[in-house]
Amino acid sequence: MIPLIGYGDRLSGRAGDTIEFKVSSISDTPFTVSLFRSISADPNPAGPGMIERAVPSAMDGNYPSRRQSINAGSAGVADRELPAAHGSFRLSAVIWPTLPLKGEQVILSCGDIALMIDETGATAARAGSVTACSGVPLHTRTWYRVWLSYDGDSGVLTAGQQAIKTGDEAHGTVSAPGQSLSGRPVIAARDDDGMKGHFNGKIETPAIHGHGDELIASWDFTRDFSTTRIEDTGPHGLHGQLINLPARAMTGSAWNGEDMCFRHRPEHYGAVHFHDDDIYDLGWETDFSFTIPDDLPSGAYIARIQCDGHEDAIPFFVCPPLGKPSAKLCVLVSTFTYVIYGNYARPAYHESWHTRVSEWDAYPWNPAVHPEYGLSTYNFHGDGSGICHASHLRPLFNVRPGFLSTGTGEDSGLRHLPADSHLLYWLDQQGIDYDIITDQQLHEDGLAAIAPYPVMTTGSHPEYHTAKTLDAIEGYRDGGGNLMYLGGNGFYWRIALHESEAGTLEIRRGEGGIRAWAAEPGEYFNAFDGTYGGLWRRNGRAPQSIAGLGFTAQGNFTASYYRRLEASQKPEFAWMFEGIDDEIIGDFGLSGGGAAGFEVDRTDYRLGTPENAVIVAQSENHDEETIMVPEEMLTHVMNWSKESTEDLIRADMIYYTVPGGGQVFSTGSITYCGCLPWNGGDNNISKLTGNVLRRFLEG
Repeated sequence: MIPLIGYGDRLSGRAGDTIEFKVSSISDTPFTVSLFRSISADPNPAGPGMIERAVPSAMDGNYPSRRQSINAGSAGVADRELPAAHGSFRLSAVIWPTLPLKGEQVILSCGDIALMIDETGATAARAGSVTACSGVPLHTRTWYRVWLSYDGDSGVLTAGQQAIKTGDEAHGTVSAPGQSLSGRPVIAARDDDGMKGHFNGKIETPAIHGHGDELIASWDFTRDFSTTRIEDTGPHGLHGQLINLPARAMTGSAWNGEDMCFRHRPEHYGAVHFHDDDIYDLGWETDFSFTIPDDLPSGAYIARIQCDGHEDAIPFFVCPPLGKPSAKLCVLVSTFTYVIYGNYARPAYHESWHTRVSEWDAYPWNPAVHPEYGLSTYNFHGDGSGICHASHLRPLFNVRPGFLSTGTGEDSGLRHLPADSHLLYWLDQQGIDYDIITDQQLHEDGLAAIAPYPVMTTGSHPEYHTAKTLDAIEGYRDGGGNLMYLGGNGFYWRIALHESEAGTLEIRRGEGGIRAWAAEPGEYFNAFDGTYGGLWRRNGRAPQSIAGLGFTAQGNFTASYYRRLEASQKPEFAWMFEGIDDEIIGDFGLSGGGAAGFEVDRTDYRLGTPENAVIVAQSENHDEETIMVPEEMLTHVMNWSKESTEDLIRADMIYYTVPGGGQVFSTGSITYCGCLPWNGGDNNISKLTGNVLRRFLEG
């Protein structure tokens, strides 16, 4: 158990907003809280190191310690108990088990009656201490009708199963006199002083019948796909709630490929996919809260907690009041991307990484060691299905200052918030004032969140977006705003936000793209909003149409450099390189050792790069492990763009103007910002970025 850890109920807010912090501490002594502004979150001694500035605040003080539990696993729970007890009854469902041999798993329960899978992988019926078993193990990823029946007159308890495709049937009986059915129905678990025995797989049409096949309850999962409510179509209205957000709009036993969207054929999408490791909201109690005061400047902040030699740092971002900027520059902080990657347990993780963690005094915890806090949408559930939901209502290790995404190589090994702090530190060092706007504010407030700023810049990796955030960025750019895209693999995946479960994001990794996992056929549409998921490119909105560049190649945590092209010498572009005599740009840096690497973007005029976009520099000499993204490949000899694979592995640095008067400068590399602090900010990437930013600020 991590001895001290916490999270906030929101990642960002404005003056007057209250953030509630939840902490779990194994100590019996109080923990202390102090507020800091985060300036640099990179612990690498080759750079500026970790820099935080204390900020006196109302949250500072001591608070009682307490342990807070983690209750993983999804289920469906009826709002109330059965209206009456029943001496004869039948529990049934259609299931698609994914881990039938993992041990006892409950399909449908009510009190001490449970339709389940036993430790042998067969359908079982349990009534109190008595169990009947079908005796035939279920096959994984196969649809079955399963049932528990009890005859109150004879006292016979039966467990049965039938494979829907083949019709193969098995059942077993046992004598169990004196049973009755009562209590609150639970789907995919049992309520035994907390939810236990979670099911792994899909369930549809769970139902309860009484004597003479009288319908008591039947839950229809084809209704209200976007919500966590489940509707009982039976006579008693035993509606319920899904907990820990199992996946909805999943293909059911009737799905045959005739339609790929649940909105068009809901009867084919009557399944919910449950997992014993689903986590949405840990649901911890609030230990302290903080109302953002009017005079707290916009920026990245840390609520640092300490107890008995242990500490944690809980991040949040302060945005200015809507429509009242305090600076000319707006930094878009990609909190949606942070959360989507939240607790990514990297396959390459090795315990040797902790040597560097110790040497650098970096953040000590890693999700590969502590998966109990819920993994990321770049990981798999225990049953092999991809994790499609993400939430910040739990500790997110990768959003901690000092967190190392990798512990190998010579660079800092940073992603997300720690990597973006290279930009924030550089702005602070250069004396350039800025406000922060997060994805959440951009989604909620749209263009109004960023319209007042002459300049907006991204960080290193603004990958995940909603339609609303892209609309706002496009509106800003086309309305005369100056946009700096200082990252790579941006504007790539489409996500959806849940309408009622705050802080929850959905990603369906549909056809195309570099994917950590692939969605099942027929499950490409987001349940949260009904839109087609996957790449924005597959939605007719390629990244090139946003900032002129789009994802083209990916490698490991390594980087190369840019070489200036002839256009950079022309009078209309030479101002960007004022004070720079070098032909090679960015052959150094804290991220991968260079300015162009890890994930890189290129121009493509067919995908939306404006015709007037000019490439002023281009990367070269990437290592052999850097590969082209799969959406570019048509056959083994032909790419979509008709360019060679070798030519597609590059980062383009471009500049262009838009008809509304705005300007766009894009670098197309995740590692670009890692060069800004190098050598105390005295380097050609710093000069180039400063030249562009100051020109944009001057209008």
